Amino acid sequence: MKFRDYIPYYKRNVHLAFPIVLSQIGQVMVSLIDNAMVGHVGTTELAAASFANSVFMIGMVFGMGITFGMTPLVGTAFGNKDNRSTVIWLKNGALTHMAAGFILTLLMFGVYLLLPFMGQEADVLELAKPYYILLTCSYLPFILFFTIKQFFEGIGNTKMAMTITLTANVVNIVVNYVLIFGKFGFPALGLNGAGIGTLISRIVMPIMFVVFISRKVQFLEYFKLARIEEIDFDRIIRLLKIGIPIAFQLIVEVTAFGIGAVMMGWLGETPLAAHQVALGLASFTYMISLGVSQANTIRVSHQIGLKDYHAMRTAAVASTHLVLSFMSVMALMFIGGKNLLPYLFTTDIDVVRIAAGLLIVAAVFQLFDGLQVVMLSTLRGMSDVTAPMFIAFVAYLLIGIPTSYVFAFVLNIGAKGIWFGYLVGLGTAGILFYFRFKKNLKKFNFD
Repeated sequence: MKFRDYIPYYKRNVHLAFPIVLSQIGQVMVSLIDNAMVGHVGTTELAAASFANSVFMIGMVFGMGITFGMTPLVGTAFGNKDNRSTVIWLKNGALTHMAAGFILTLLMFGVYLLLPFMGQEADVLELAKPYYILLTCSYLPFILFFTIKQFFEGIGNTKMAMTITLTANVVNIVVNYVLIFGKFGFPALGLNGAGIGTLISRIVMPIMFVVFISRKVQFLEYFKLARIEEIDFDRIIRLLKIGIPIAFQLIVEVTAFGIGAVMMGWLGETPLAAHQVALGLASFTYMISLGVSQANTIRVSHQIGLKDYHAMRTAAVASTHLVLSFMSVMALMFIGGKNLLPYLFTTDIDVVRIAAGLLIVAAVFQLFDGLQVVMLSTLRGMSDVTAPMFIAFVAYLLIGIPTSYVFAFVLNIGAKGIWFGYLVGLGTAGILFYFRFKKNLKKFNFD
């Protein structure tokens, strides 16, 4: 196909992705602002936030991954104009996700008991423990929000979640500012203030969804119809067959980054703080690419529902163009701003120096990160989730993490060596996901 043939697909993909991207930017900006606020309290606080978030993220993304299984199923039913099936997915998805969320919350409280055995310095651990508890308390409302979000994105509505996310982010920033630094007569709680801000904002998010849904008859009708549908265990199994592999794939990736953070803690609190700074910047570019990719999942599932396989492939390729172009620009930004960007988070010269080196590695893996996330989103839209789970396991845990350890501790490269492992893992995953996508196209009679 020629470039001009892709232009309508670029426009449709961007139109659908724009609210998701804004939502993702909002989430990342809150994380960046959190890091900046906490970093200006102290390096130890920033290191504690990095440690607690790395451990918490493993459980959080597992729950998110289970909810992601709803989107392609709802999207295919909606694209096929099967309204009853769309509603049944809503009913059974909500029950499945909330049950899973409750179980995971209990497990994550249990992980709290393991924090002292993860090799962190005593002052970092002391600050991280109460912060981790606050994050865990926010887990169930967060999963409820994501359940509703994935349903509405499955039917092509991405604006509602964007509005709610951006509003909740403002709440988070305001509460953080007041409680971290002790403004307007409140005590200065430091890192715990950031945890309370996160908890309050995540409680606000599902409440706002209820308010929006109650005010729109069209949306309320979905939930009224869902109430009268019976529990369908076959559908629950299908949800789990898609959601659990996605969850494991996500947890493998986050576990790899989490293990990297733990290893960074072995090098000391200064490298761990630098890791948090660089990872926050890399997460910003990733989340924007993730927004485009999530829209790609919706587009692919809708076209499969319509049995328009040519449009499905073209939409996927167009999303790939968009993501790789954006990540190329971000790579240049990291290289050019490596010595300036870390000062957004800290004035500690040693932290800035190490973070600058990490940003060079991050610049290199931007294209691989973009490739893996957009290819993975296409596979999810095709409901192909089991093979990508195994690919992620091999790429991140069997290849990426050992590479990090060898470069950091055997070859004595240090913090940058851990990020070399990230680079190798993301590159392996991106290339293998691409070949999996090419293989799947043969099922739709494409060469």
